[in-house]
Amino acid sequence: MAINHIMGGQELLCINTEKVYDWVLNEATFDLNIDGLELPINTVTGAQLECDDINLNTISCEVIPAEEDSIVVLDREDQVFIIDGAEVTLQVVNIRKCFDVIVYAQLIPELGGGAIEIGTATFSRCEQVILCAPEGTDINVSYTDLNCFVCSVNCDTGTTTEIDELNVAITVRICQSIQSTHEVTIELEADFCQPRDMLPVPPCPTPTIPAQCPVVFPAVEPEISKKKKHVPSNKNSLGMMSTEPQSVEETTHTIQESNEITAVEDESNELTNQELTLNEELLNEATHSEAPTNEEATETKGEE
Repeated sequence: MAINHIMGGQELLCINTEKVYDWVLNEATFDLNIDGLELPINTVTGAQLECDDINLNTISCEVIPAEEDSIVVLDREDQVFIIDGAEVTLQVVNIRKCFDVIVYAQLIPELGGGAIEIGTATFSRCEQVILCAPEGTDINVSYTDLNCFVCSVNCDTGTTTEIDELNVAITVRICQSIQSTHEVTIELEADFCQPRDMLPVPPCPTPTIPAQCPVVFPAVEPEISKKKKHVPSNKNSLGMMSTEPQSVEETTHTIQESNEITAVEDESNELTNQELTLNEELLNEATHSEAPTNEEATETKGEE
């Protein structure tokens, strides 16, 4: 059943929400030195870890907001700024942020090579930010990126009665969203939303079989097509020898045409020879018919 929106059902609504007075994105990077982290006890063997038991090249860190008082607004002070030629009263807000840094290390292969937590250090950093944040507004800070990396590390070997300590220099990078907000009640005119239609559940799939290969099986003996072979053909073109390759069919066709031409030429020559022979016979007959015989010549002379 299709569900339509209720048209003409608008009414004035009062909604409690938060108004954003100002919003900035801020990036901060700072260095942190953590000294005197005592090496813990090996949870597997129960023995006190020493500097030689950890791989100093595997020291890593993790930074997270502190569980208590992670964001503290120390104070705010009004200050007049000239923006686009107009005087604007903004607030310089001092913020303190607290973090926990956890330091990890890898044991040497002889001790299993697993990761262990060396210790946790809590630290805080302060910063100033200019906001439209009059008295009564709330300052909300959320982290879009919060990470750290170890810059340098060394381990102090203690005496027989002292515990070895780890000294680490860490760089922390913070990407943060800072907003000044205040709860407000707003009035607006709107339509009431309606639920959407239910999506149909896909039916059970029908049984299928894998695609077959009828080209190769089952099929009659496949007909293997023969490739045309190319043979070189010599052609005289303007006194030069041509090496353009011709197929066997083209060569056979050319030879047949040549044989046909030769046969026609031989037939023509034979006809010509026959005609010459016939002409010679006719000429001889004409010559014999025109020349008088000896008897005819004697009779003619006697009559004279």
